[in-house]
Amino acid sequence: MAGLARYVRRPDRARQAAAWRLLSIELCQAVVAELTTGRTPGEALARAASCLEPPDPGVLGPVVAIARDGGDVATALERAAPEHGGEGLVRLAACWRVSLTVGGGLAALVERLGGSLREAEAHRAEVAAQLAGPRSTARLLAVLPALGLLLAAGLGLRPLPFLFGSPAGFACLGAGLLLDLAGVSWTNRLVAHAQHPGT
Repeated sequence: MAGLARYVRRPDRARQAAAWRLLSIELCQAVVAELTTGRTPGEALARAASCLEPPDPGVLGPVVAIARDGGDVATALERAAPEHGGEGLVRLAACWRVSLTVGGGLAALVERLGGSLREAEAHRAEVAAQLAGPRSTARLLAVLPALGLLLAAGLGLRPLPFLFGSPAGFACLGAGLLLDLAGVSWTNRLVAHAQHPGT
């Protein structure tokens, strides 16, 4: 049951992570736009963040407050970054720190960061599109044994009494189920590794 719950939560977590990645891109674009109008970095971030709708509305509130008060924005961004999908906010915090420490132009740093985040998201979307075929093939292979049983029953071969009525049938059923689960698990791992090479 715990395994099933993990697979149910995974798509929701993936959607949340994707929403945070897109928000990071939008935040970078908005910060650059505000900075080019002549606003201070704190004002630019506060105005940009208050115009966006994050997946979790309360997360960016402290960042906006700290940016308006002139506090440690980089630390606030790092704290606000969610575990999944918050890489952009962490990198924005790094840009903020570099700009304050070295005195570099924040607008140029954030603009480069936004471009890099857009490229990474485009690459992620391309990989997901290329993996759609292997995923659908894995799903088809997972249901083929059931289709084979239906076909055999349609031909009058009576596979169910054999599978459930004799020790040899139970052995065949158990081995088939184990091989099917192993194949699906292996394919899912290959797809997950192709999508996230570091894992």
